Amino acid sequence: MATPQNPLPGNRPSLRQNSIYLLPNSFTIAALFCAFFAITQAMHGRYETAAIAVFVAMLLDGMDGRVARWTNSQSAFGEQLDSLADMVSFGVAPALIAYKWQLWQFGKVGYSVAFIYCACAALRLALFNTLIGKADKRWFIGIPSPTAAALIVGMIWVNHSYERFPAVEWICLFITLFAGLSMVAQVPFWSFKEINVRRKVPFFAIILAMLVLLVVAMEPSLVLFLFFLAYSLSGYVMFGWKWLKRRKHH
Repeated sequence: MATPQNPLPGNRPSLRQNSIYLLPNSFTIAALFCAFFAITQAMHGRYETAAIAVFVAMLLDGMDGRVARWTNSQSAFGEQLDSLADMVSFGVAPALIAYKWQLWQFGKVGYSVAFIYCACAALRLALFNTLIGKADKRWFIGIPSPTAAALIVGMIWVNHSYERFPAVEWICLFITLFAGLSMVAQVPFWSFKEINVRRKVPFFAIILAMLVLLVVAMEPSLVLFLFFLAYSLSGYVMFGWKWLKRRKHH
């Protein structure tokens, strides 16, 4: 019987090929943990803690890609891990938190709205992955999944920071459905990628940035929710404005 031959040394995968970059992927795993923590906190009725945990996941998600570029440690593995973590952090977690918080009161309707949001997040992330390097970097088509998640958990955070909203269950239903459908809406939203953080700015810009940080620090839940709500409406406002201009010209 012939003995099996060992593969040629050149065909063996090297240890470096099987290794991963620790620093950027650590941020991604940390964001995934925050999402998992948020879900468990919602199970125990600690919705404000769950909302804050999702915002922390957003912060960590925004850092992993930048860290990878700054340290020249981008990899296909990191891209796939980031996409999977985003699905949990900004797709599954907000849908489950919203359902456990208020949507359960609507029965099958609430269950369906939570699933619509979750499915739209998956579609949004899949579409984003297929358009990498093809679409105009200045614009997002549909709101990003972190923005959609911020609408839901920001609403929950504001509700627990101030007096309970009237008809809060209906507000939750509308915001969850709006956030989900906005992720797959064929409407352009500014991506902020034209802003060059390395460019020199006037001294007044530092003062303005300090004032913005102070406002966020004083009322973080309200300021963050209003910011993401305004951004989520901005694309529709611009789309409607351009549509009206075209109507007038014709």
